[in-house]
Amino acid sequence: MTDPRQRTGARAEETVARRLLAAGWEIVERNARTRHGELDIVALDGRALVFVEVKAGRQNATFGPERPVLAVDRRKQQRVRRLATAWMAERRRTPPYDDIRFDAVGVTVDRAGRVLDVEHIRAAF
Repeated sequence: MTDPRQRTGARAEETVARRLLAAGWEIVERNARTRHGELDIVALDGRALVFVEVKAGRQNATFGPERPVLAVDRRKQQRVRRLATAWMAERRRTPPYDDIRFDAVGVTVDRAGRVLDVEHIRAAF
């Protein structure tokens, strides 16, 4: 991944984390590494343990889906599920939860990197 794309992705994840905190969520871990890869955000929404996949995209992008959230395709969903399973298995202590959920968040930015839109799909997969 190129450096500008990494910066855009990091800004999108920061934007999403701030929005979740403002909505009363508890961030358990960001950029949660497992031996199989990395999860963007692990959070608690009440008593639900939520694995949040964040995708950033540019407005009027030539490549990729029209809405960044659509980049969380079936293959990516399967990967996030595997990573979530590994994350839970590798942690001796997970926060108490009653439910597990997978959310997808698409962040659209302009050429200057300003956030134009945030699309959050709860229980996306």
